[in-house]
Amino acid sequence: MDSKGSITIEITVVLVIILLIFGVFLTSYENTTNKIIKTQEQEHMEILTSEVIDNLINNPGIPEKWFEYEKGTPGLSIVNEGGESIPNSVSYVKLIALGKNYKQLGYEKLFDSKIHSSMELIPLERSISSVKIGEENEPSNIFSVNRLVKCDFYKKYVIKDFQNDGKCNHDHDQKSHSCNYFKVFKSNLKKSDYYLLIDDNEKYNLKFIIDTTRVVKEKYWENTMSNQIYLNDKIDFYDDTDAIVFIHIDKPKAKAVLVSVPKNFDKNKLSYDYFRINECQFVLKAWY
Repeated sequence: MDSKGSITIEITVVLVIILLIFGVFLTSYENTTNKIIKTQEQEHMEILTSEVIDNLINNPGIPEKWFEYEKGTPGLSIVNEGGESIPNSVSYVKLIALGKNYKQLGYEKLFDSKIHSSMELIPLERSISSVKIGEENEPSNIFSVNRLVKCDFYKKYVIKDFQNDGKCNHDHDQKSHSCNYFKVFKSNLKKSDYYLLIDDNEKYNLKFIIDTTRVVKEKYWENTMSNQIYLNDKIDFYDDTDAIVFIHIDKPKAKAVLVSVPKNFDKNKLSYDYFRINECQFVLKAWY
């Protein structure tokens, strides 16, 4: 082989090596670029998800009754009796409303149709079931963020909480009793059931009296042999269409609530814990 052929072979070999090096460099560059893009996407999702969950638990939403209209800007925080939003809280009613229209209010409104997500409210009280809303078919590579919040479940049905001060028509000393009252019409009993719900730890340790301002016969103390006491059949209207009903409990600050629930209310959830403010983990999961 002459010198020209040898040089040609050497040039060819060099070109092949250069092409191999360039190919390796290009592949490495593409891999690095993809990693940077994925990292940036991940960081963006993490920032957005954290902002969304903090905004949800600290704002009631716009308009005020967005959860009744199922449109607007969702917010999940509980609004107290004074009309103020409770920080780091989740309203069960609002969460369920968000779940009913999650595509529009969650995927489109909260995440601008770019990030898929789901939300779960997990009570620390084991007697209460967790609630999950949002999209299904979660992949393995998801980002998850959680917050400790106050949650209310069915507290909207509470008429009186006996851990709060009340009034008594028998002058019971509230240092040794829990007394309170409510007004009810006969027509209310056709659509609602009234219950006295007692914490499991106190259900055998309390006595109670149900009476009205119109006392026809003396009422006697009854033992609480159950954590749920049905009251509809204990309310005496006599010849009136309404009554002022007093409930007396022989213990101060008793762990008990008076509730009025619809006739079709799930009886499996008629327990004291469902009708008070609880602590929950609120978990938001997100993925592309």
